Amino acid sequence: MTKIAIIGSGFIGRAWAITFARAGFDVALADHAQGAPEAALAYIEGVLPDLADNDLLNGASPQAVRARLSATTSYAQALDGAAHAQENAPEDLAIKKYLYEELDSLAGPDTVLASSTSALLPSLFSKHLKGRERVCVCHPINPPYLIPAVEVVPAPWTSADAMTRAADLMRAAGQSPIVMKKELDGFVMNRMQGALLEEAFRLVADGYASVEDVDIGIREGLALRWSFMGPFETIDLNAPGGVADYVARYQQIYERISPDQWRRVDWAGPVLETVLAERRARLPEEGLAERQVWRDRRLMALAAHKRKAAKDIGA
Repeated sequence: MTKIAIIGSGFIGRAWAITFARAGFDVALADHAQGAPEAALAYIEGVLPDLADNDLLNGASPQAVRARLSATTSYAQALDGAAHAQENAPEDLAIKKYLYEELDSLAGPDTVLASSTSALLPSLFSKHLKGRERVCVCHPINPPYLIPAVEVVPAPWTSADAMTRAADLMRAAGQSPIVMKKELDGFVMNRMQGALLEEAFRLVADGYASVEDVDIGIREGLALRWSFMGPFETIDLNAPGGVADYVARYQQIYERISPDQWRRVDWAGPVLETVLAERRARLPEEGLAERQVWRDRRLMALAAHKRKAAKDIGA
């Protein structure tokens, strides 16, 4: 059985552990913080029954998935024999540099070292390493056991073999890798999400729409197609002659509005008061944790539906 080392057992590390264990891998959770690995296992034990109820454990029982997990405070123990190490340390460059020196010295020469970072380029924390060619980013949208997209990002010196092995492992774990050709600040998903958020804040700040109306536009509009198709497939199917026909028909609309979208609105400026007031009117702060549980259960139901639809209708 292929072994996966999870370095750091916070929310992202725990989620990766579920993802890999569900797929049949032997998973070793490692965290230097006293009690952290055990707390992660307890959290996972609480999540597995909900996943089983939604048929999201690949036919395995919660007990069988839990049996594939172990916990330790020793990075060396977790890395021993691991084919892949998934690092989940804080988004702090100094911490990453120090940690990767340790991981590079402890891991076997064939172990891929992958970071879950959402904000740091892999070149920034791997340039100085002896084994830098096996370092890459595997950035998920949390939690990866419910959202399969994961960005696989190389540093300039990451080997083709390391990228292939990382992407293949993600597919074997049930993920959908976005294999980037080179590193770029923000990667793919945050750049696209950022573009949408910039426009959302502008629309509210300039008084064109309420926070809820912007959310409706995505939740009850664009996201319904985007939940099973990407933007390019969407436009390919939205004109009789496909994507070229769509461009001929509609590019002029986006060309006309594009200059208005170059102006930034400070998210922390006056618009934040409006966003906070409208969001807290709909959801008081004390209800956030309960609503997060609701979100995850909705994601479970959506993931289960998409799996069934893929079998019944086709991907």
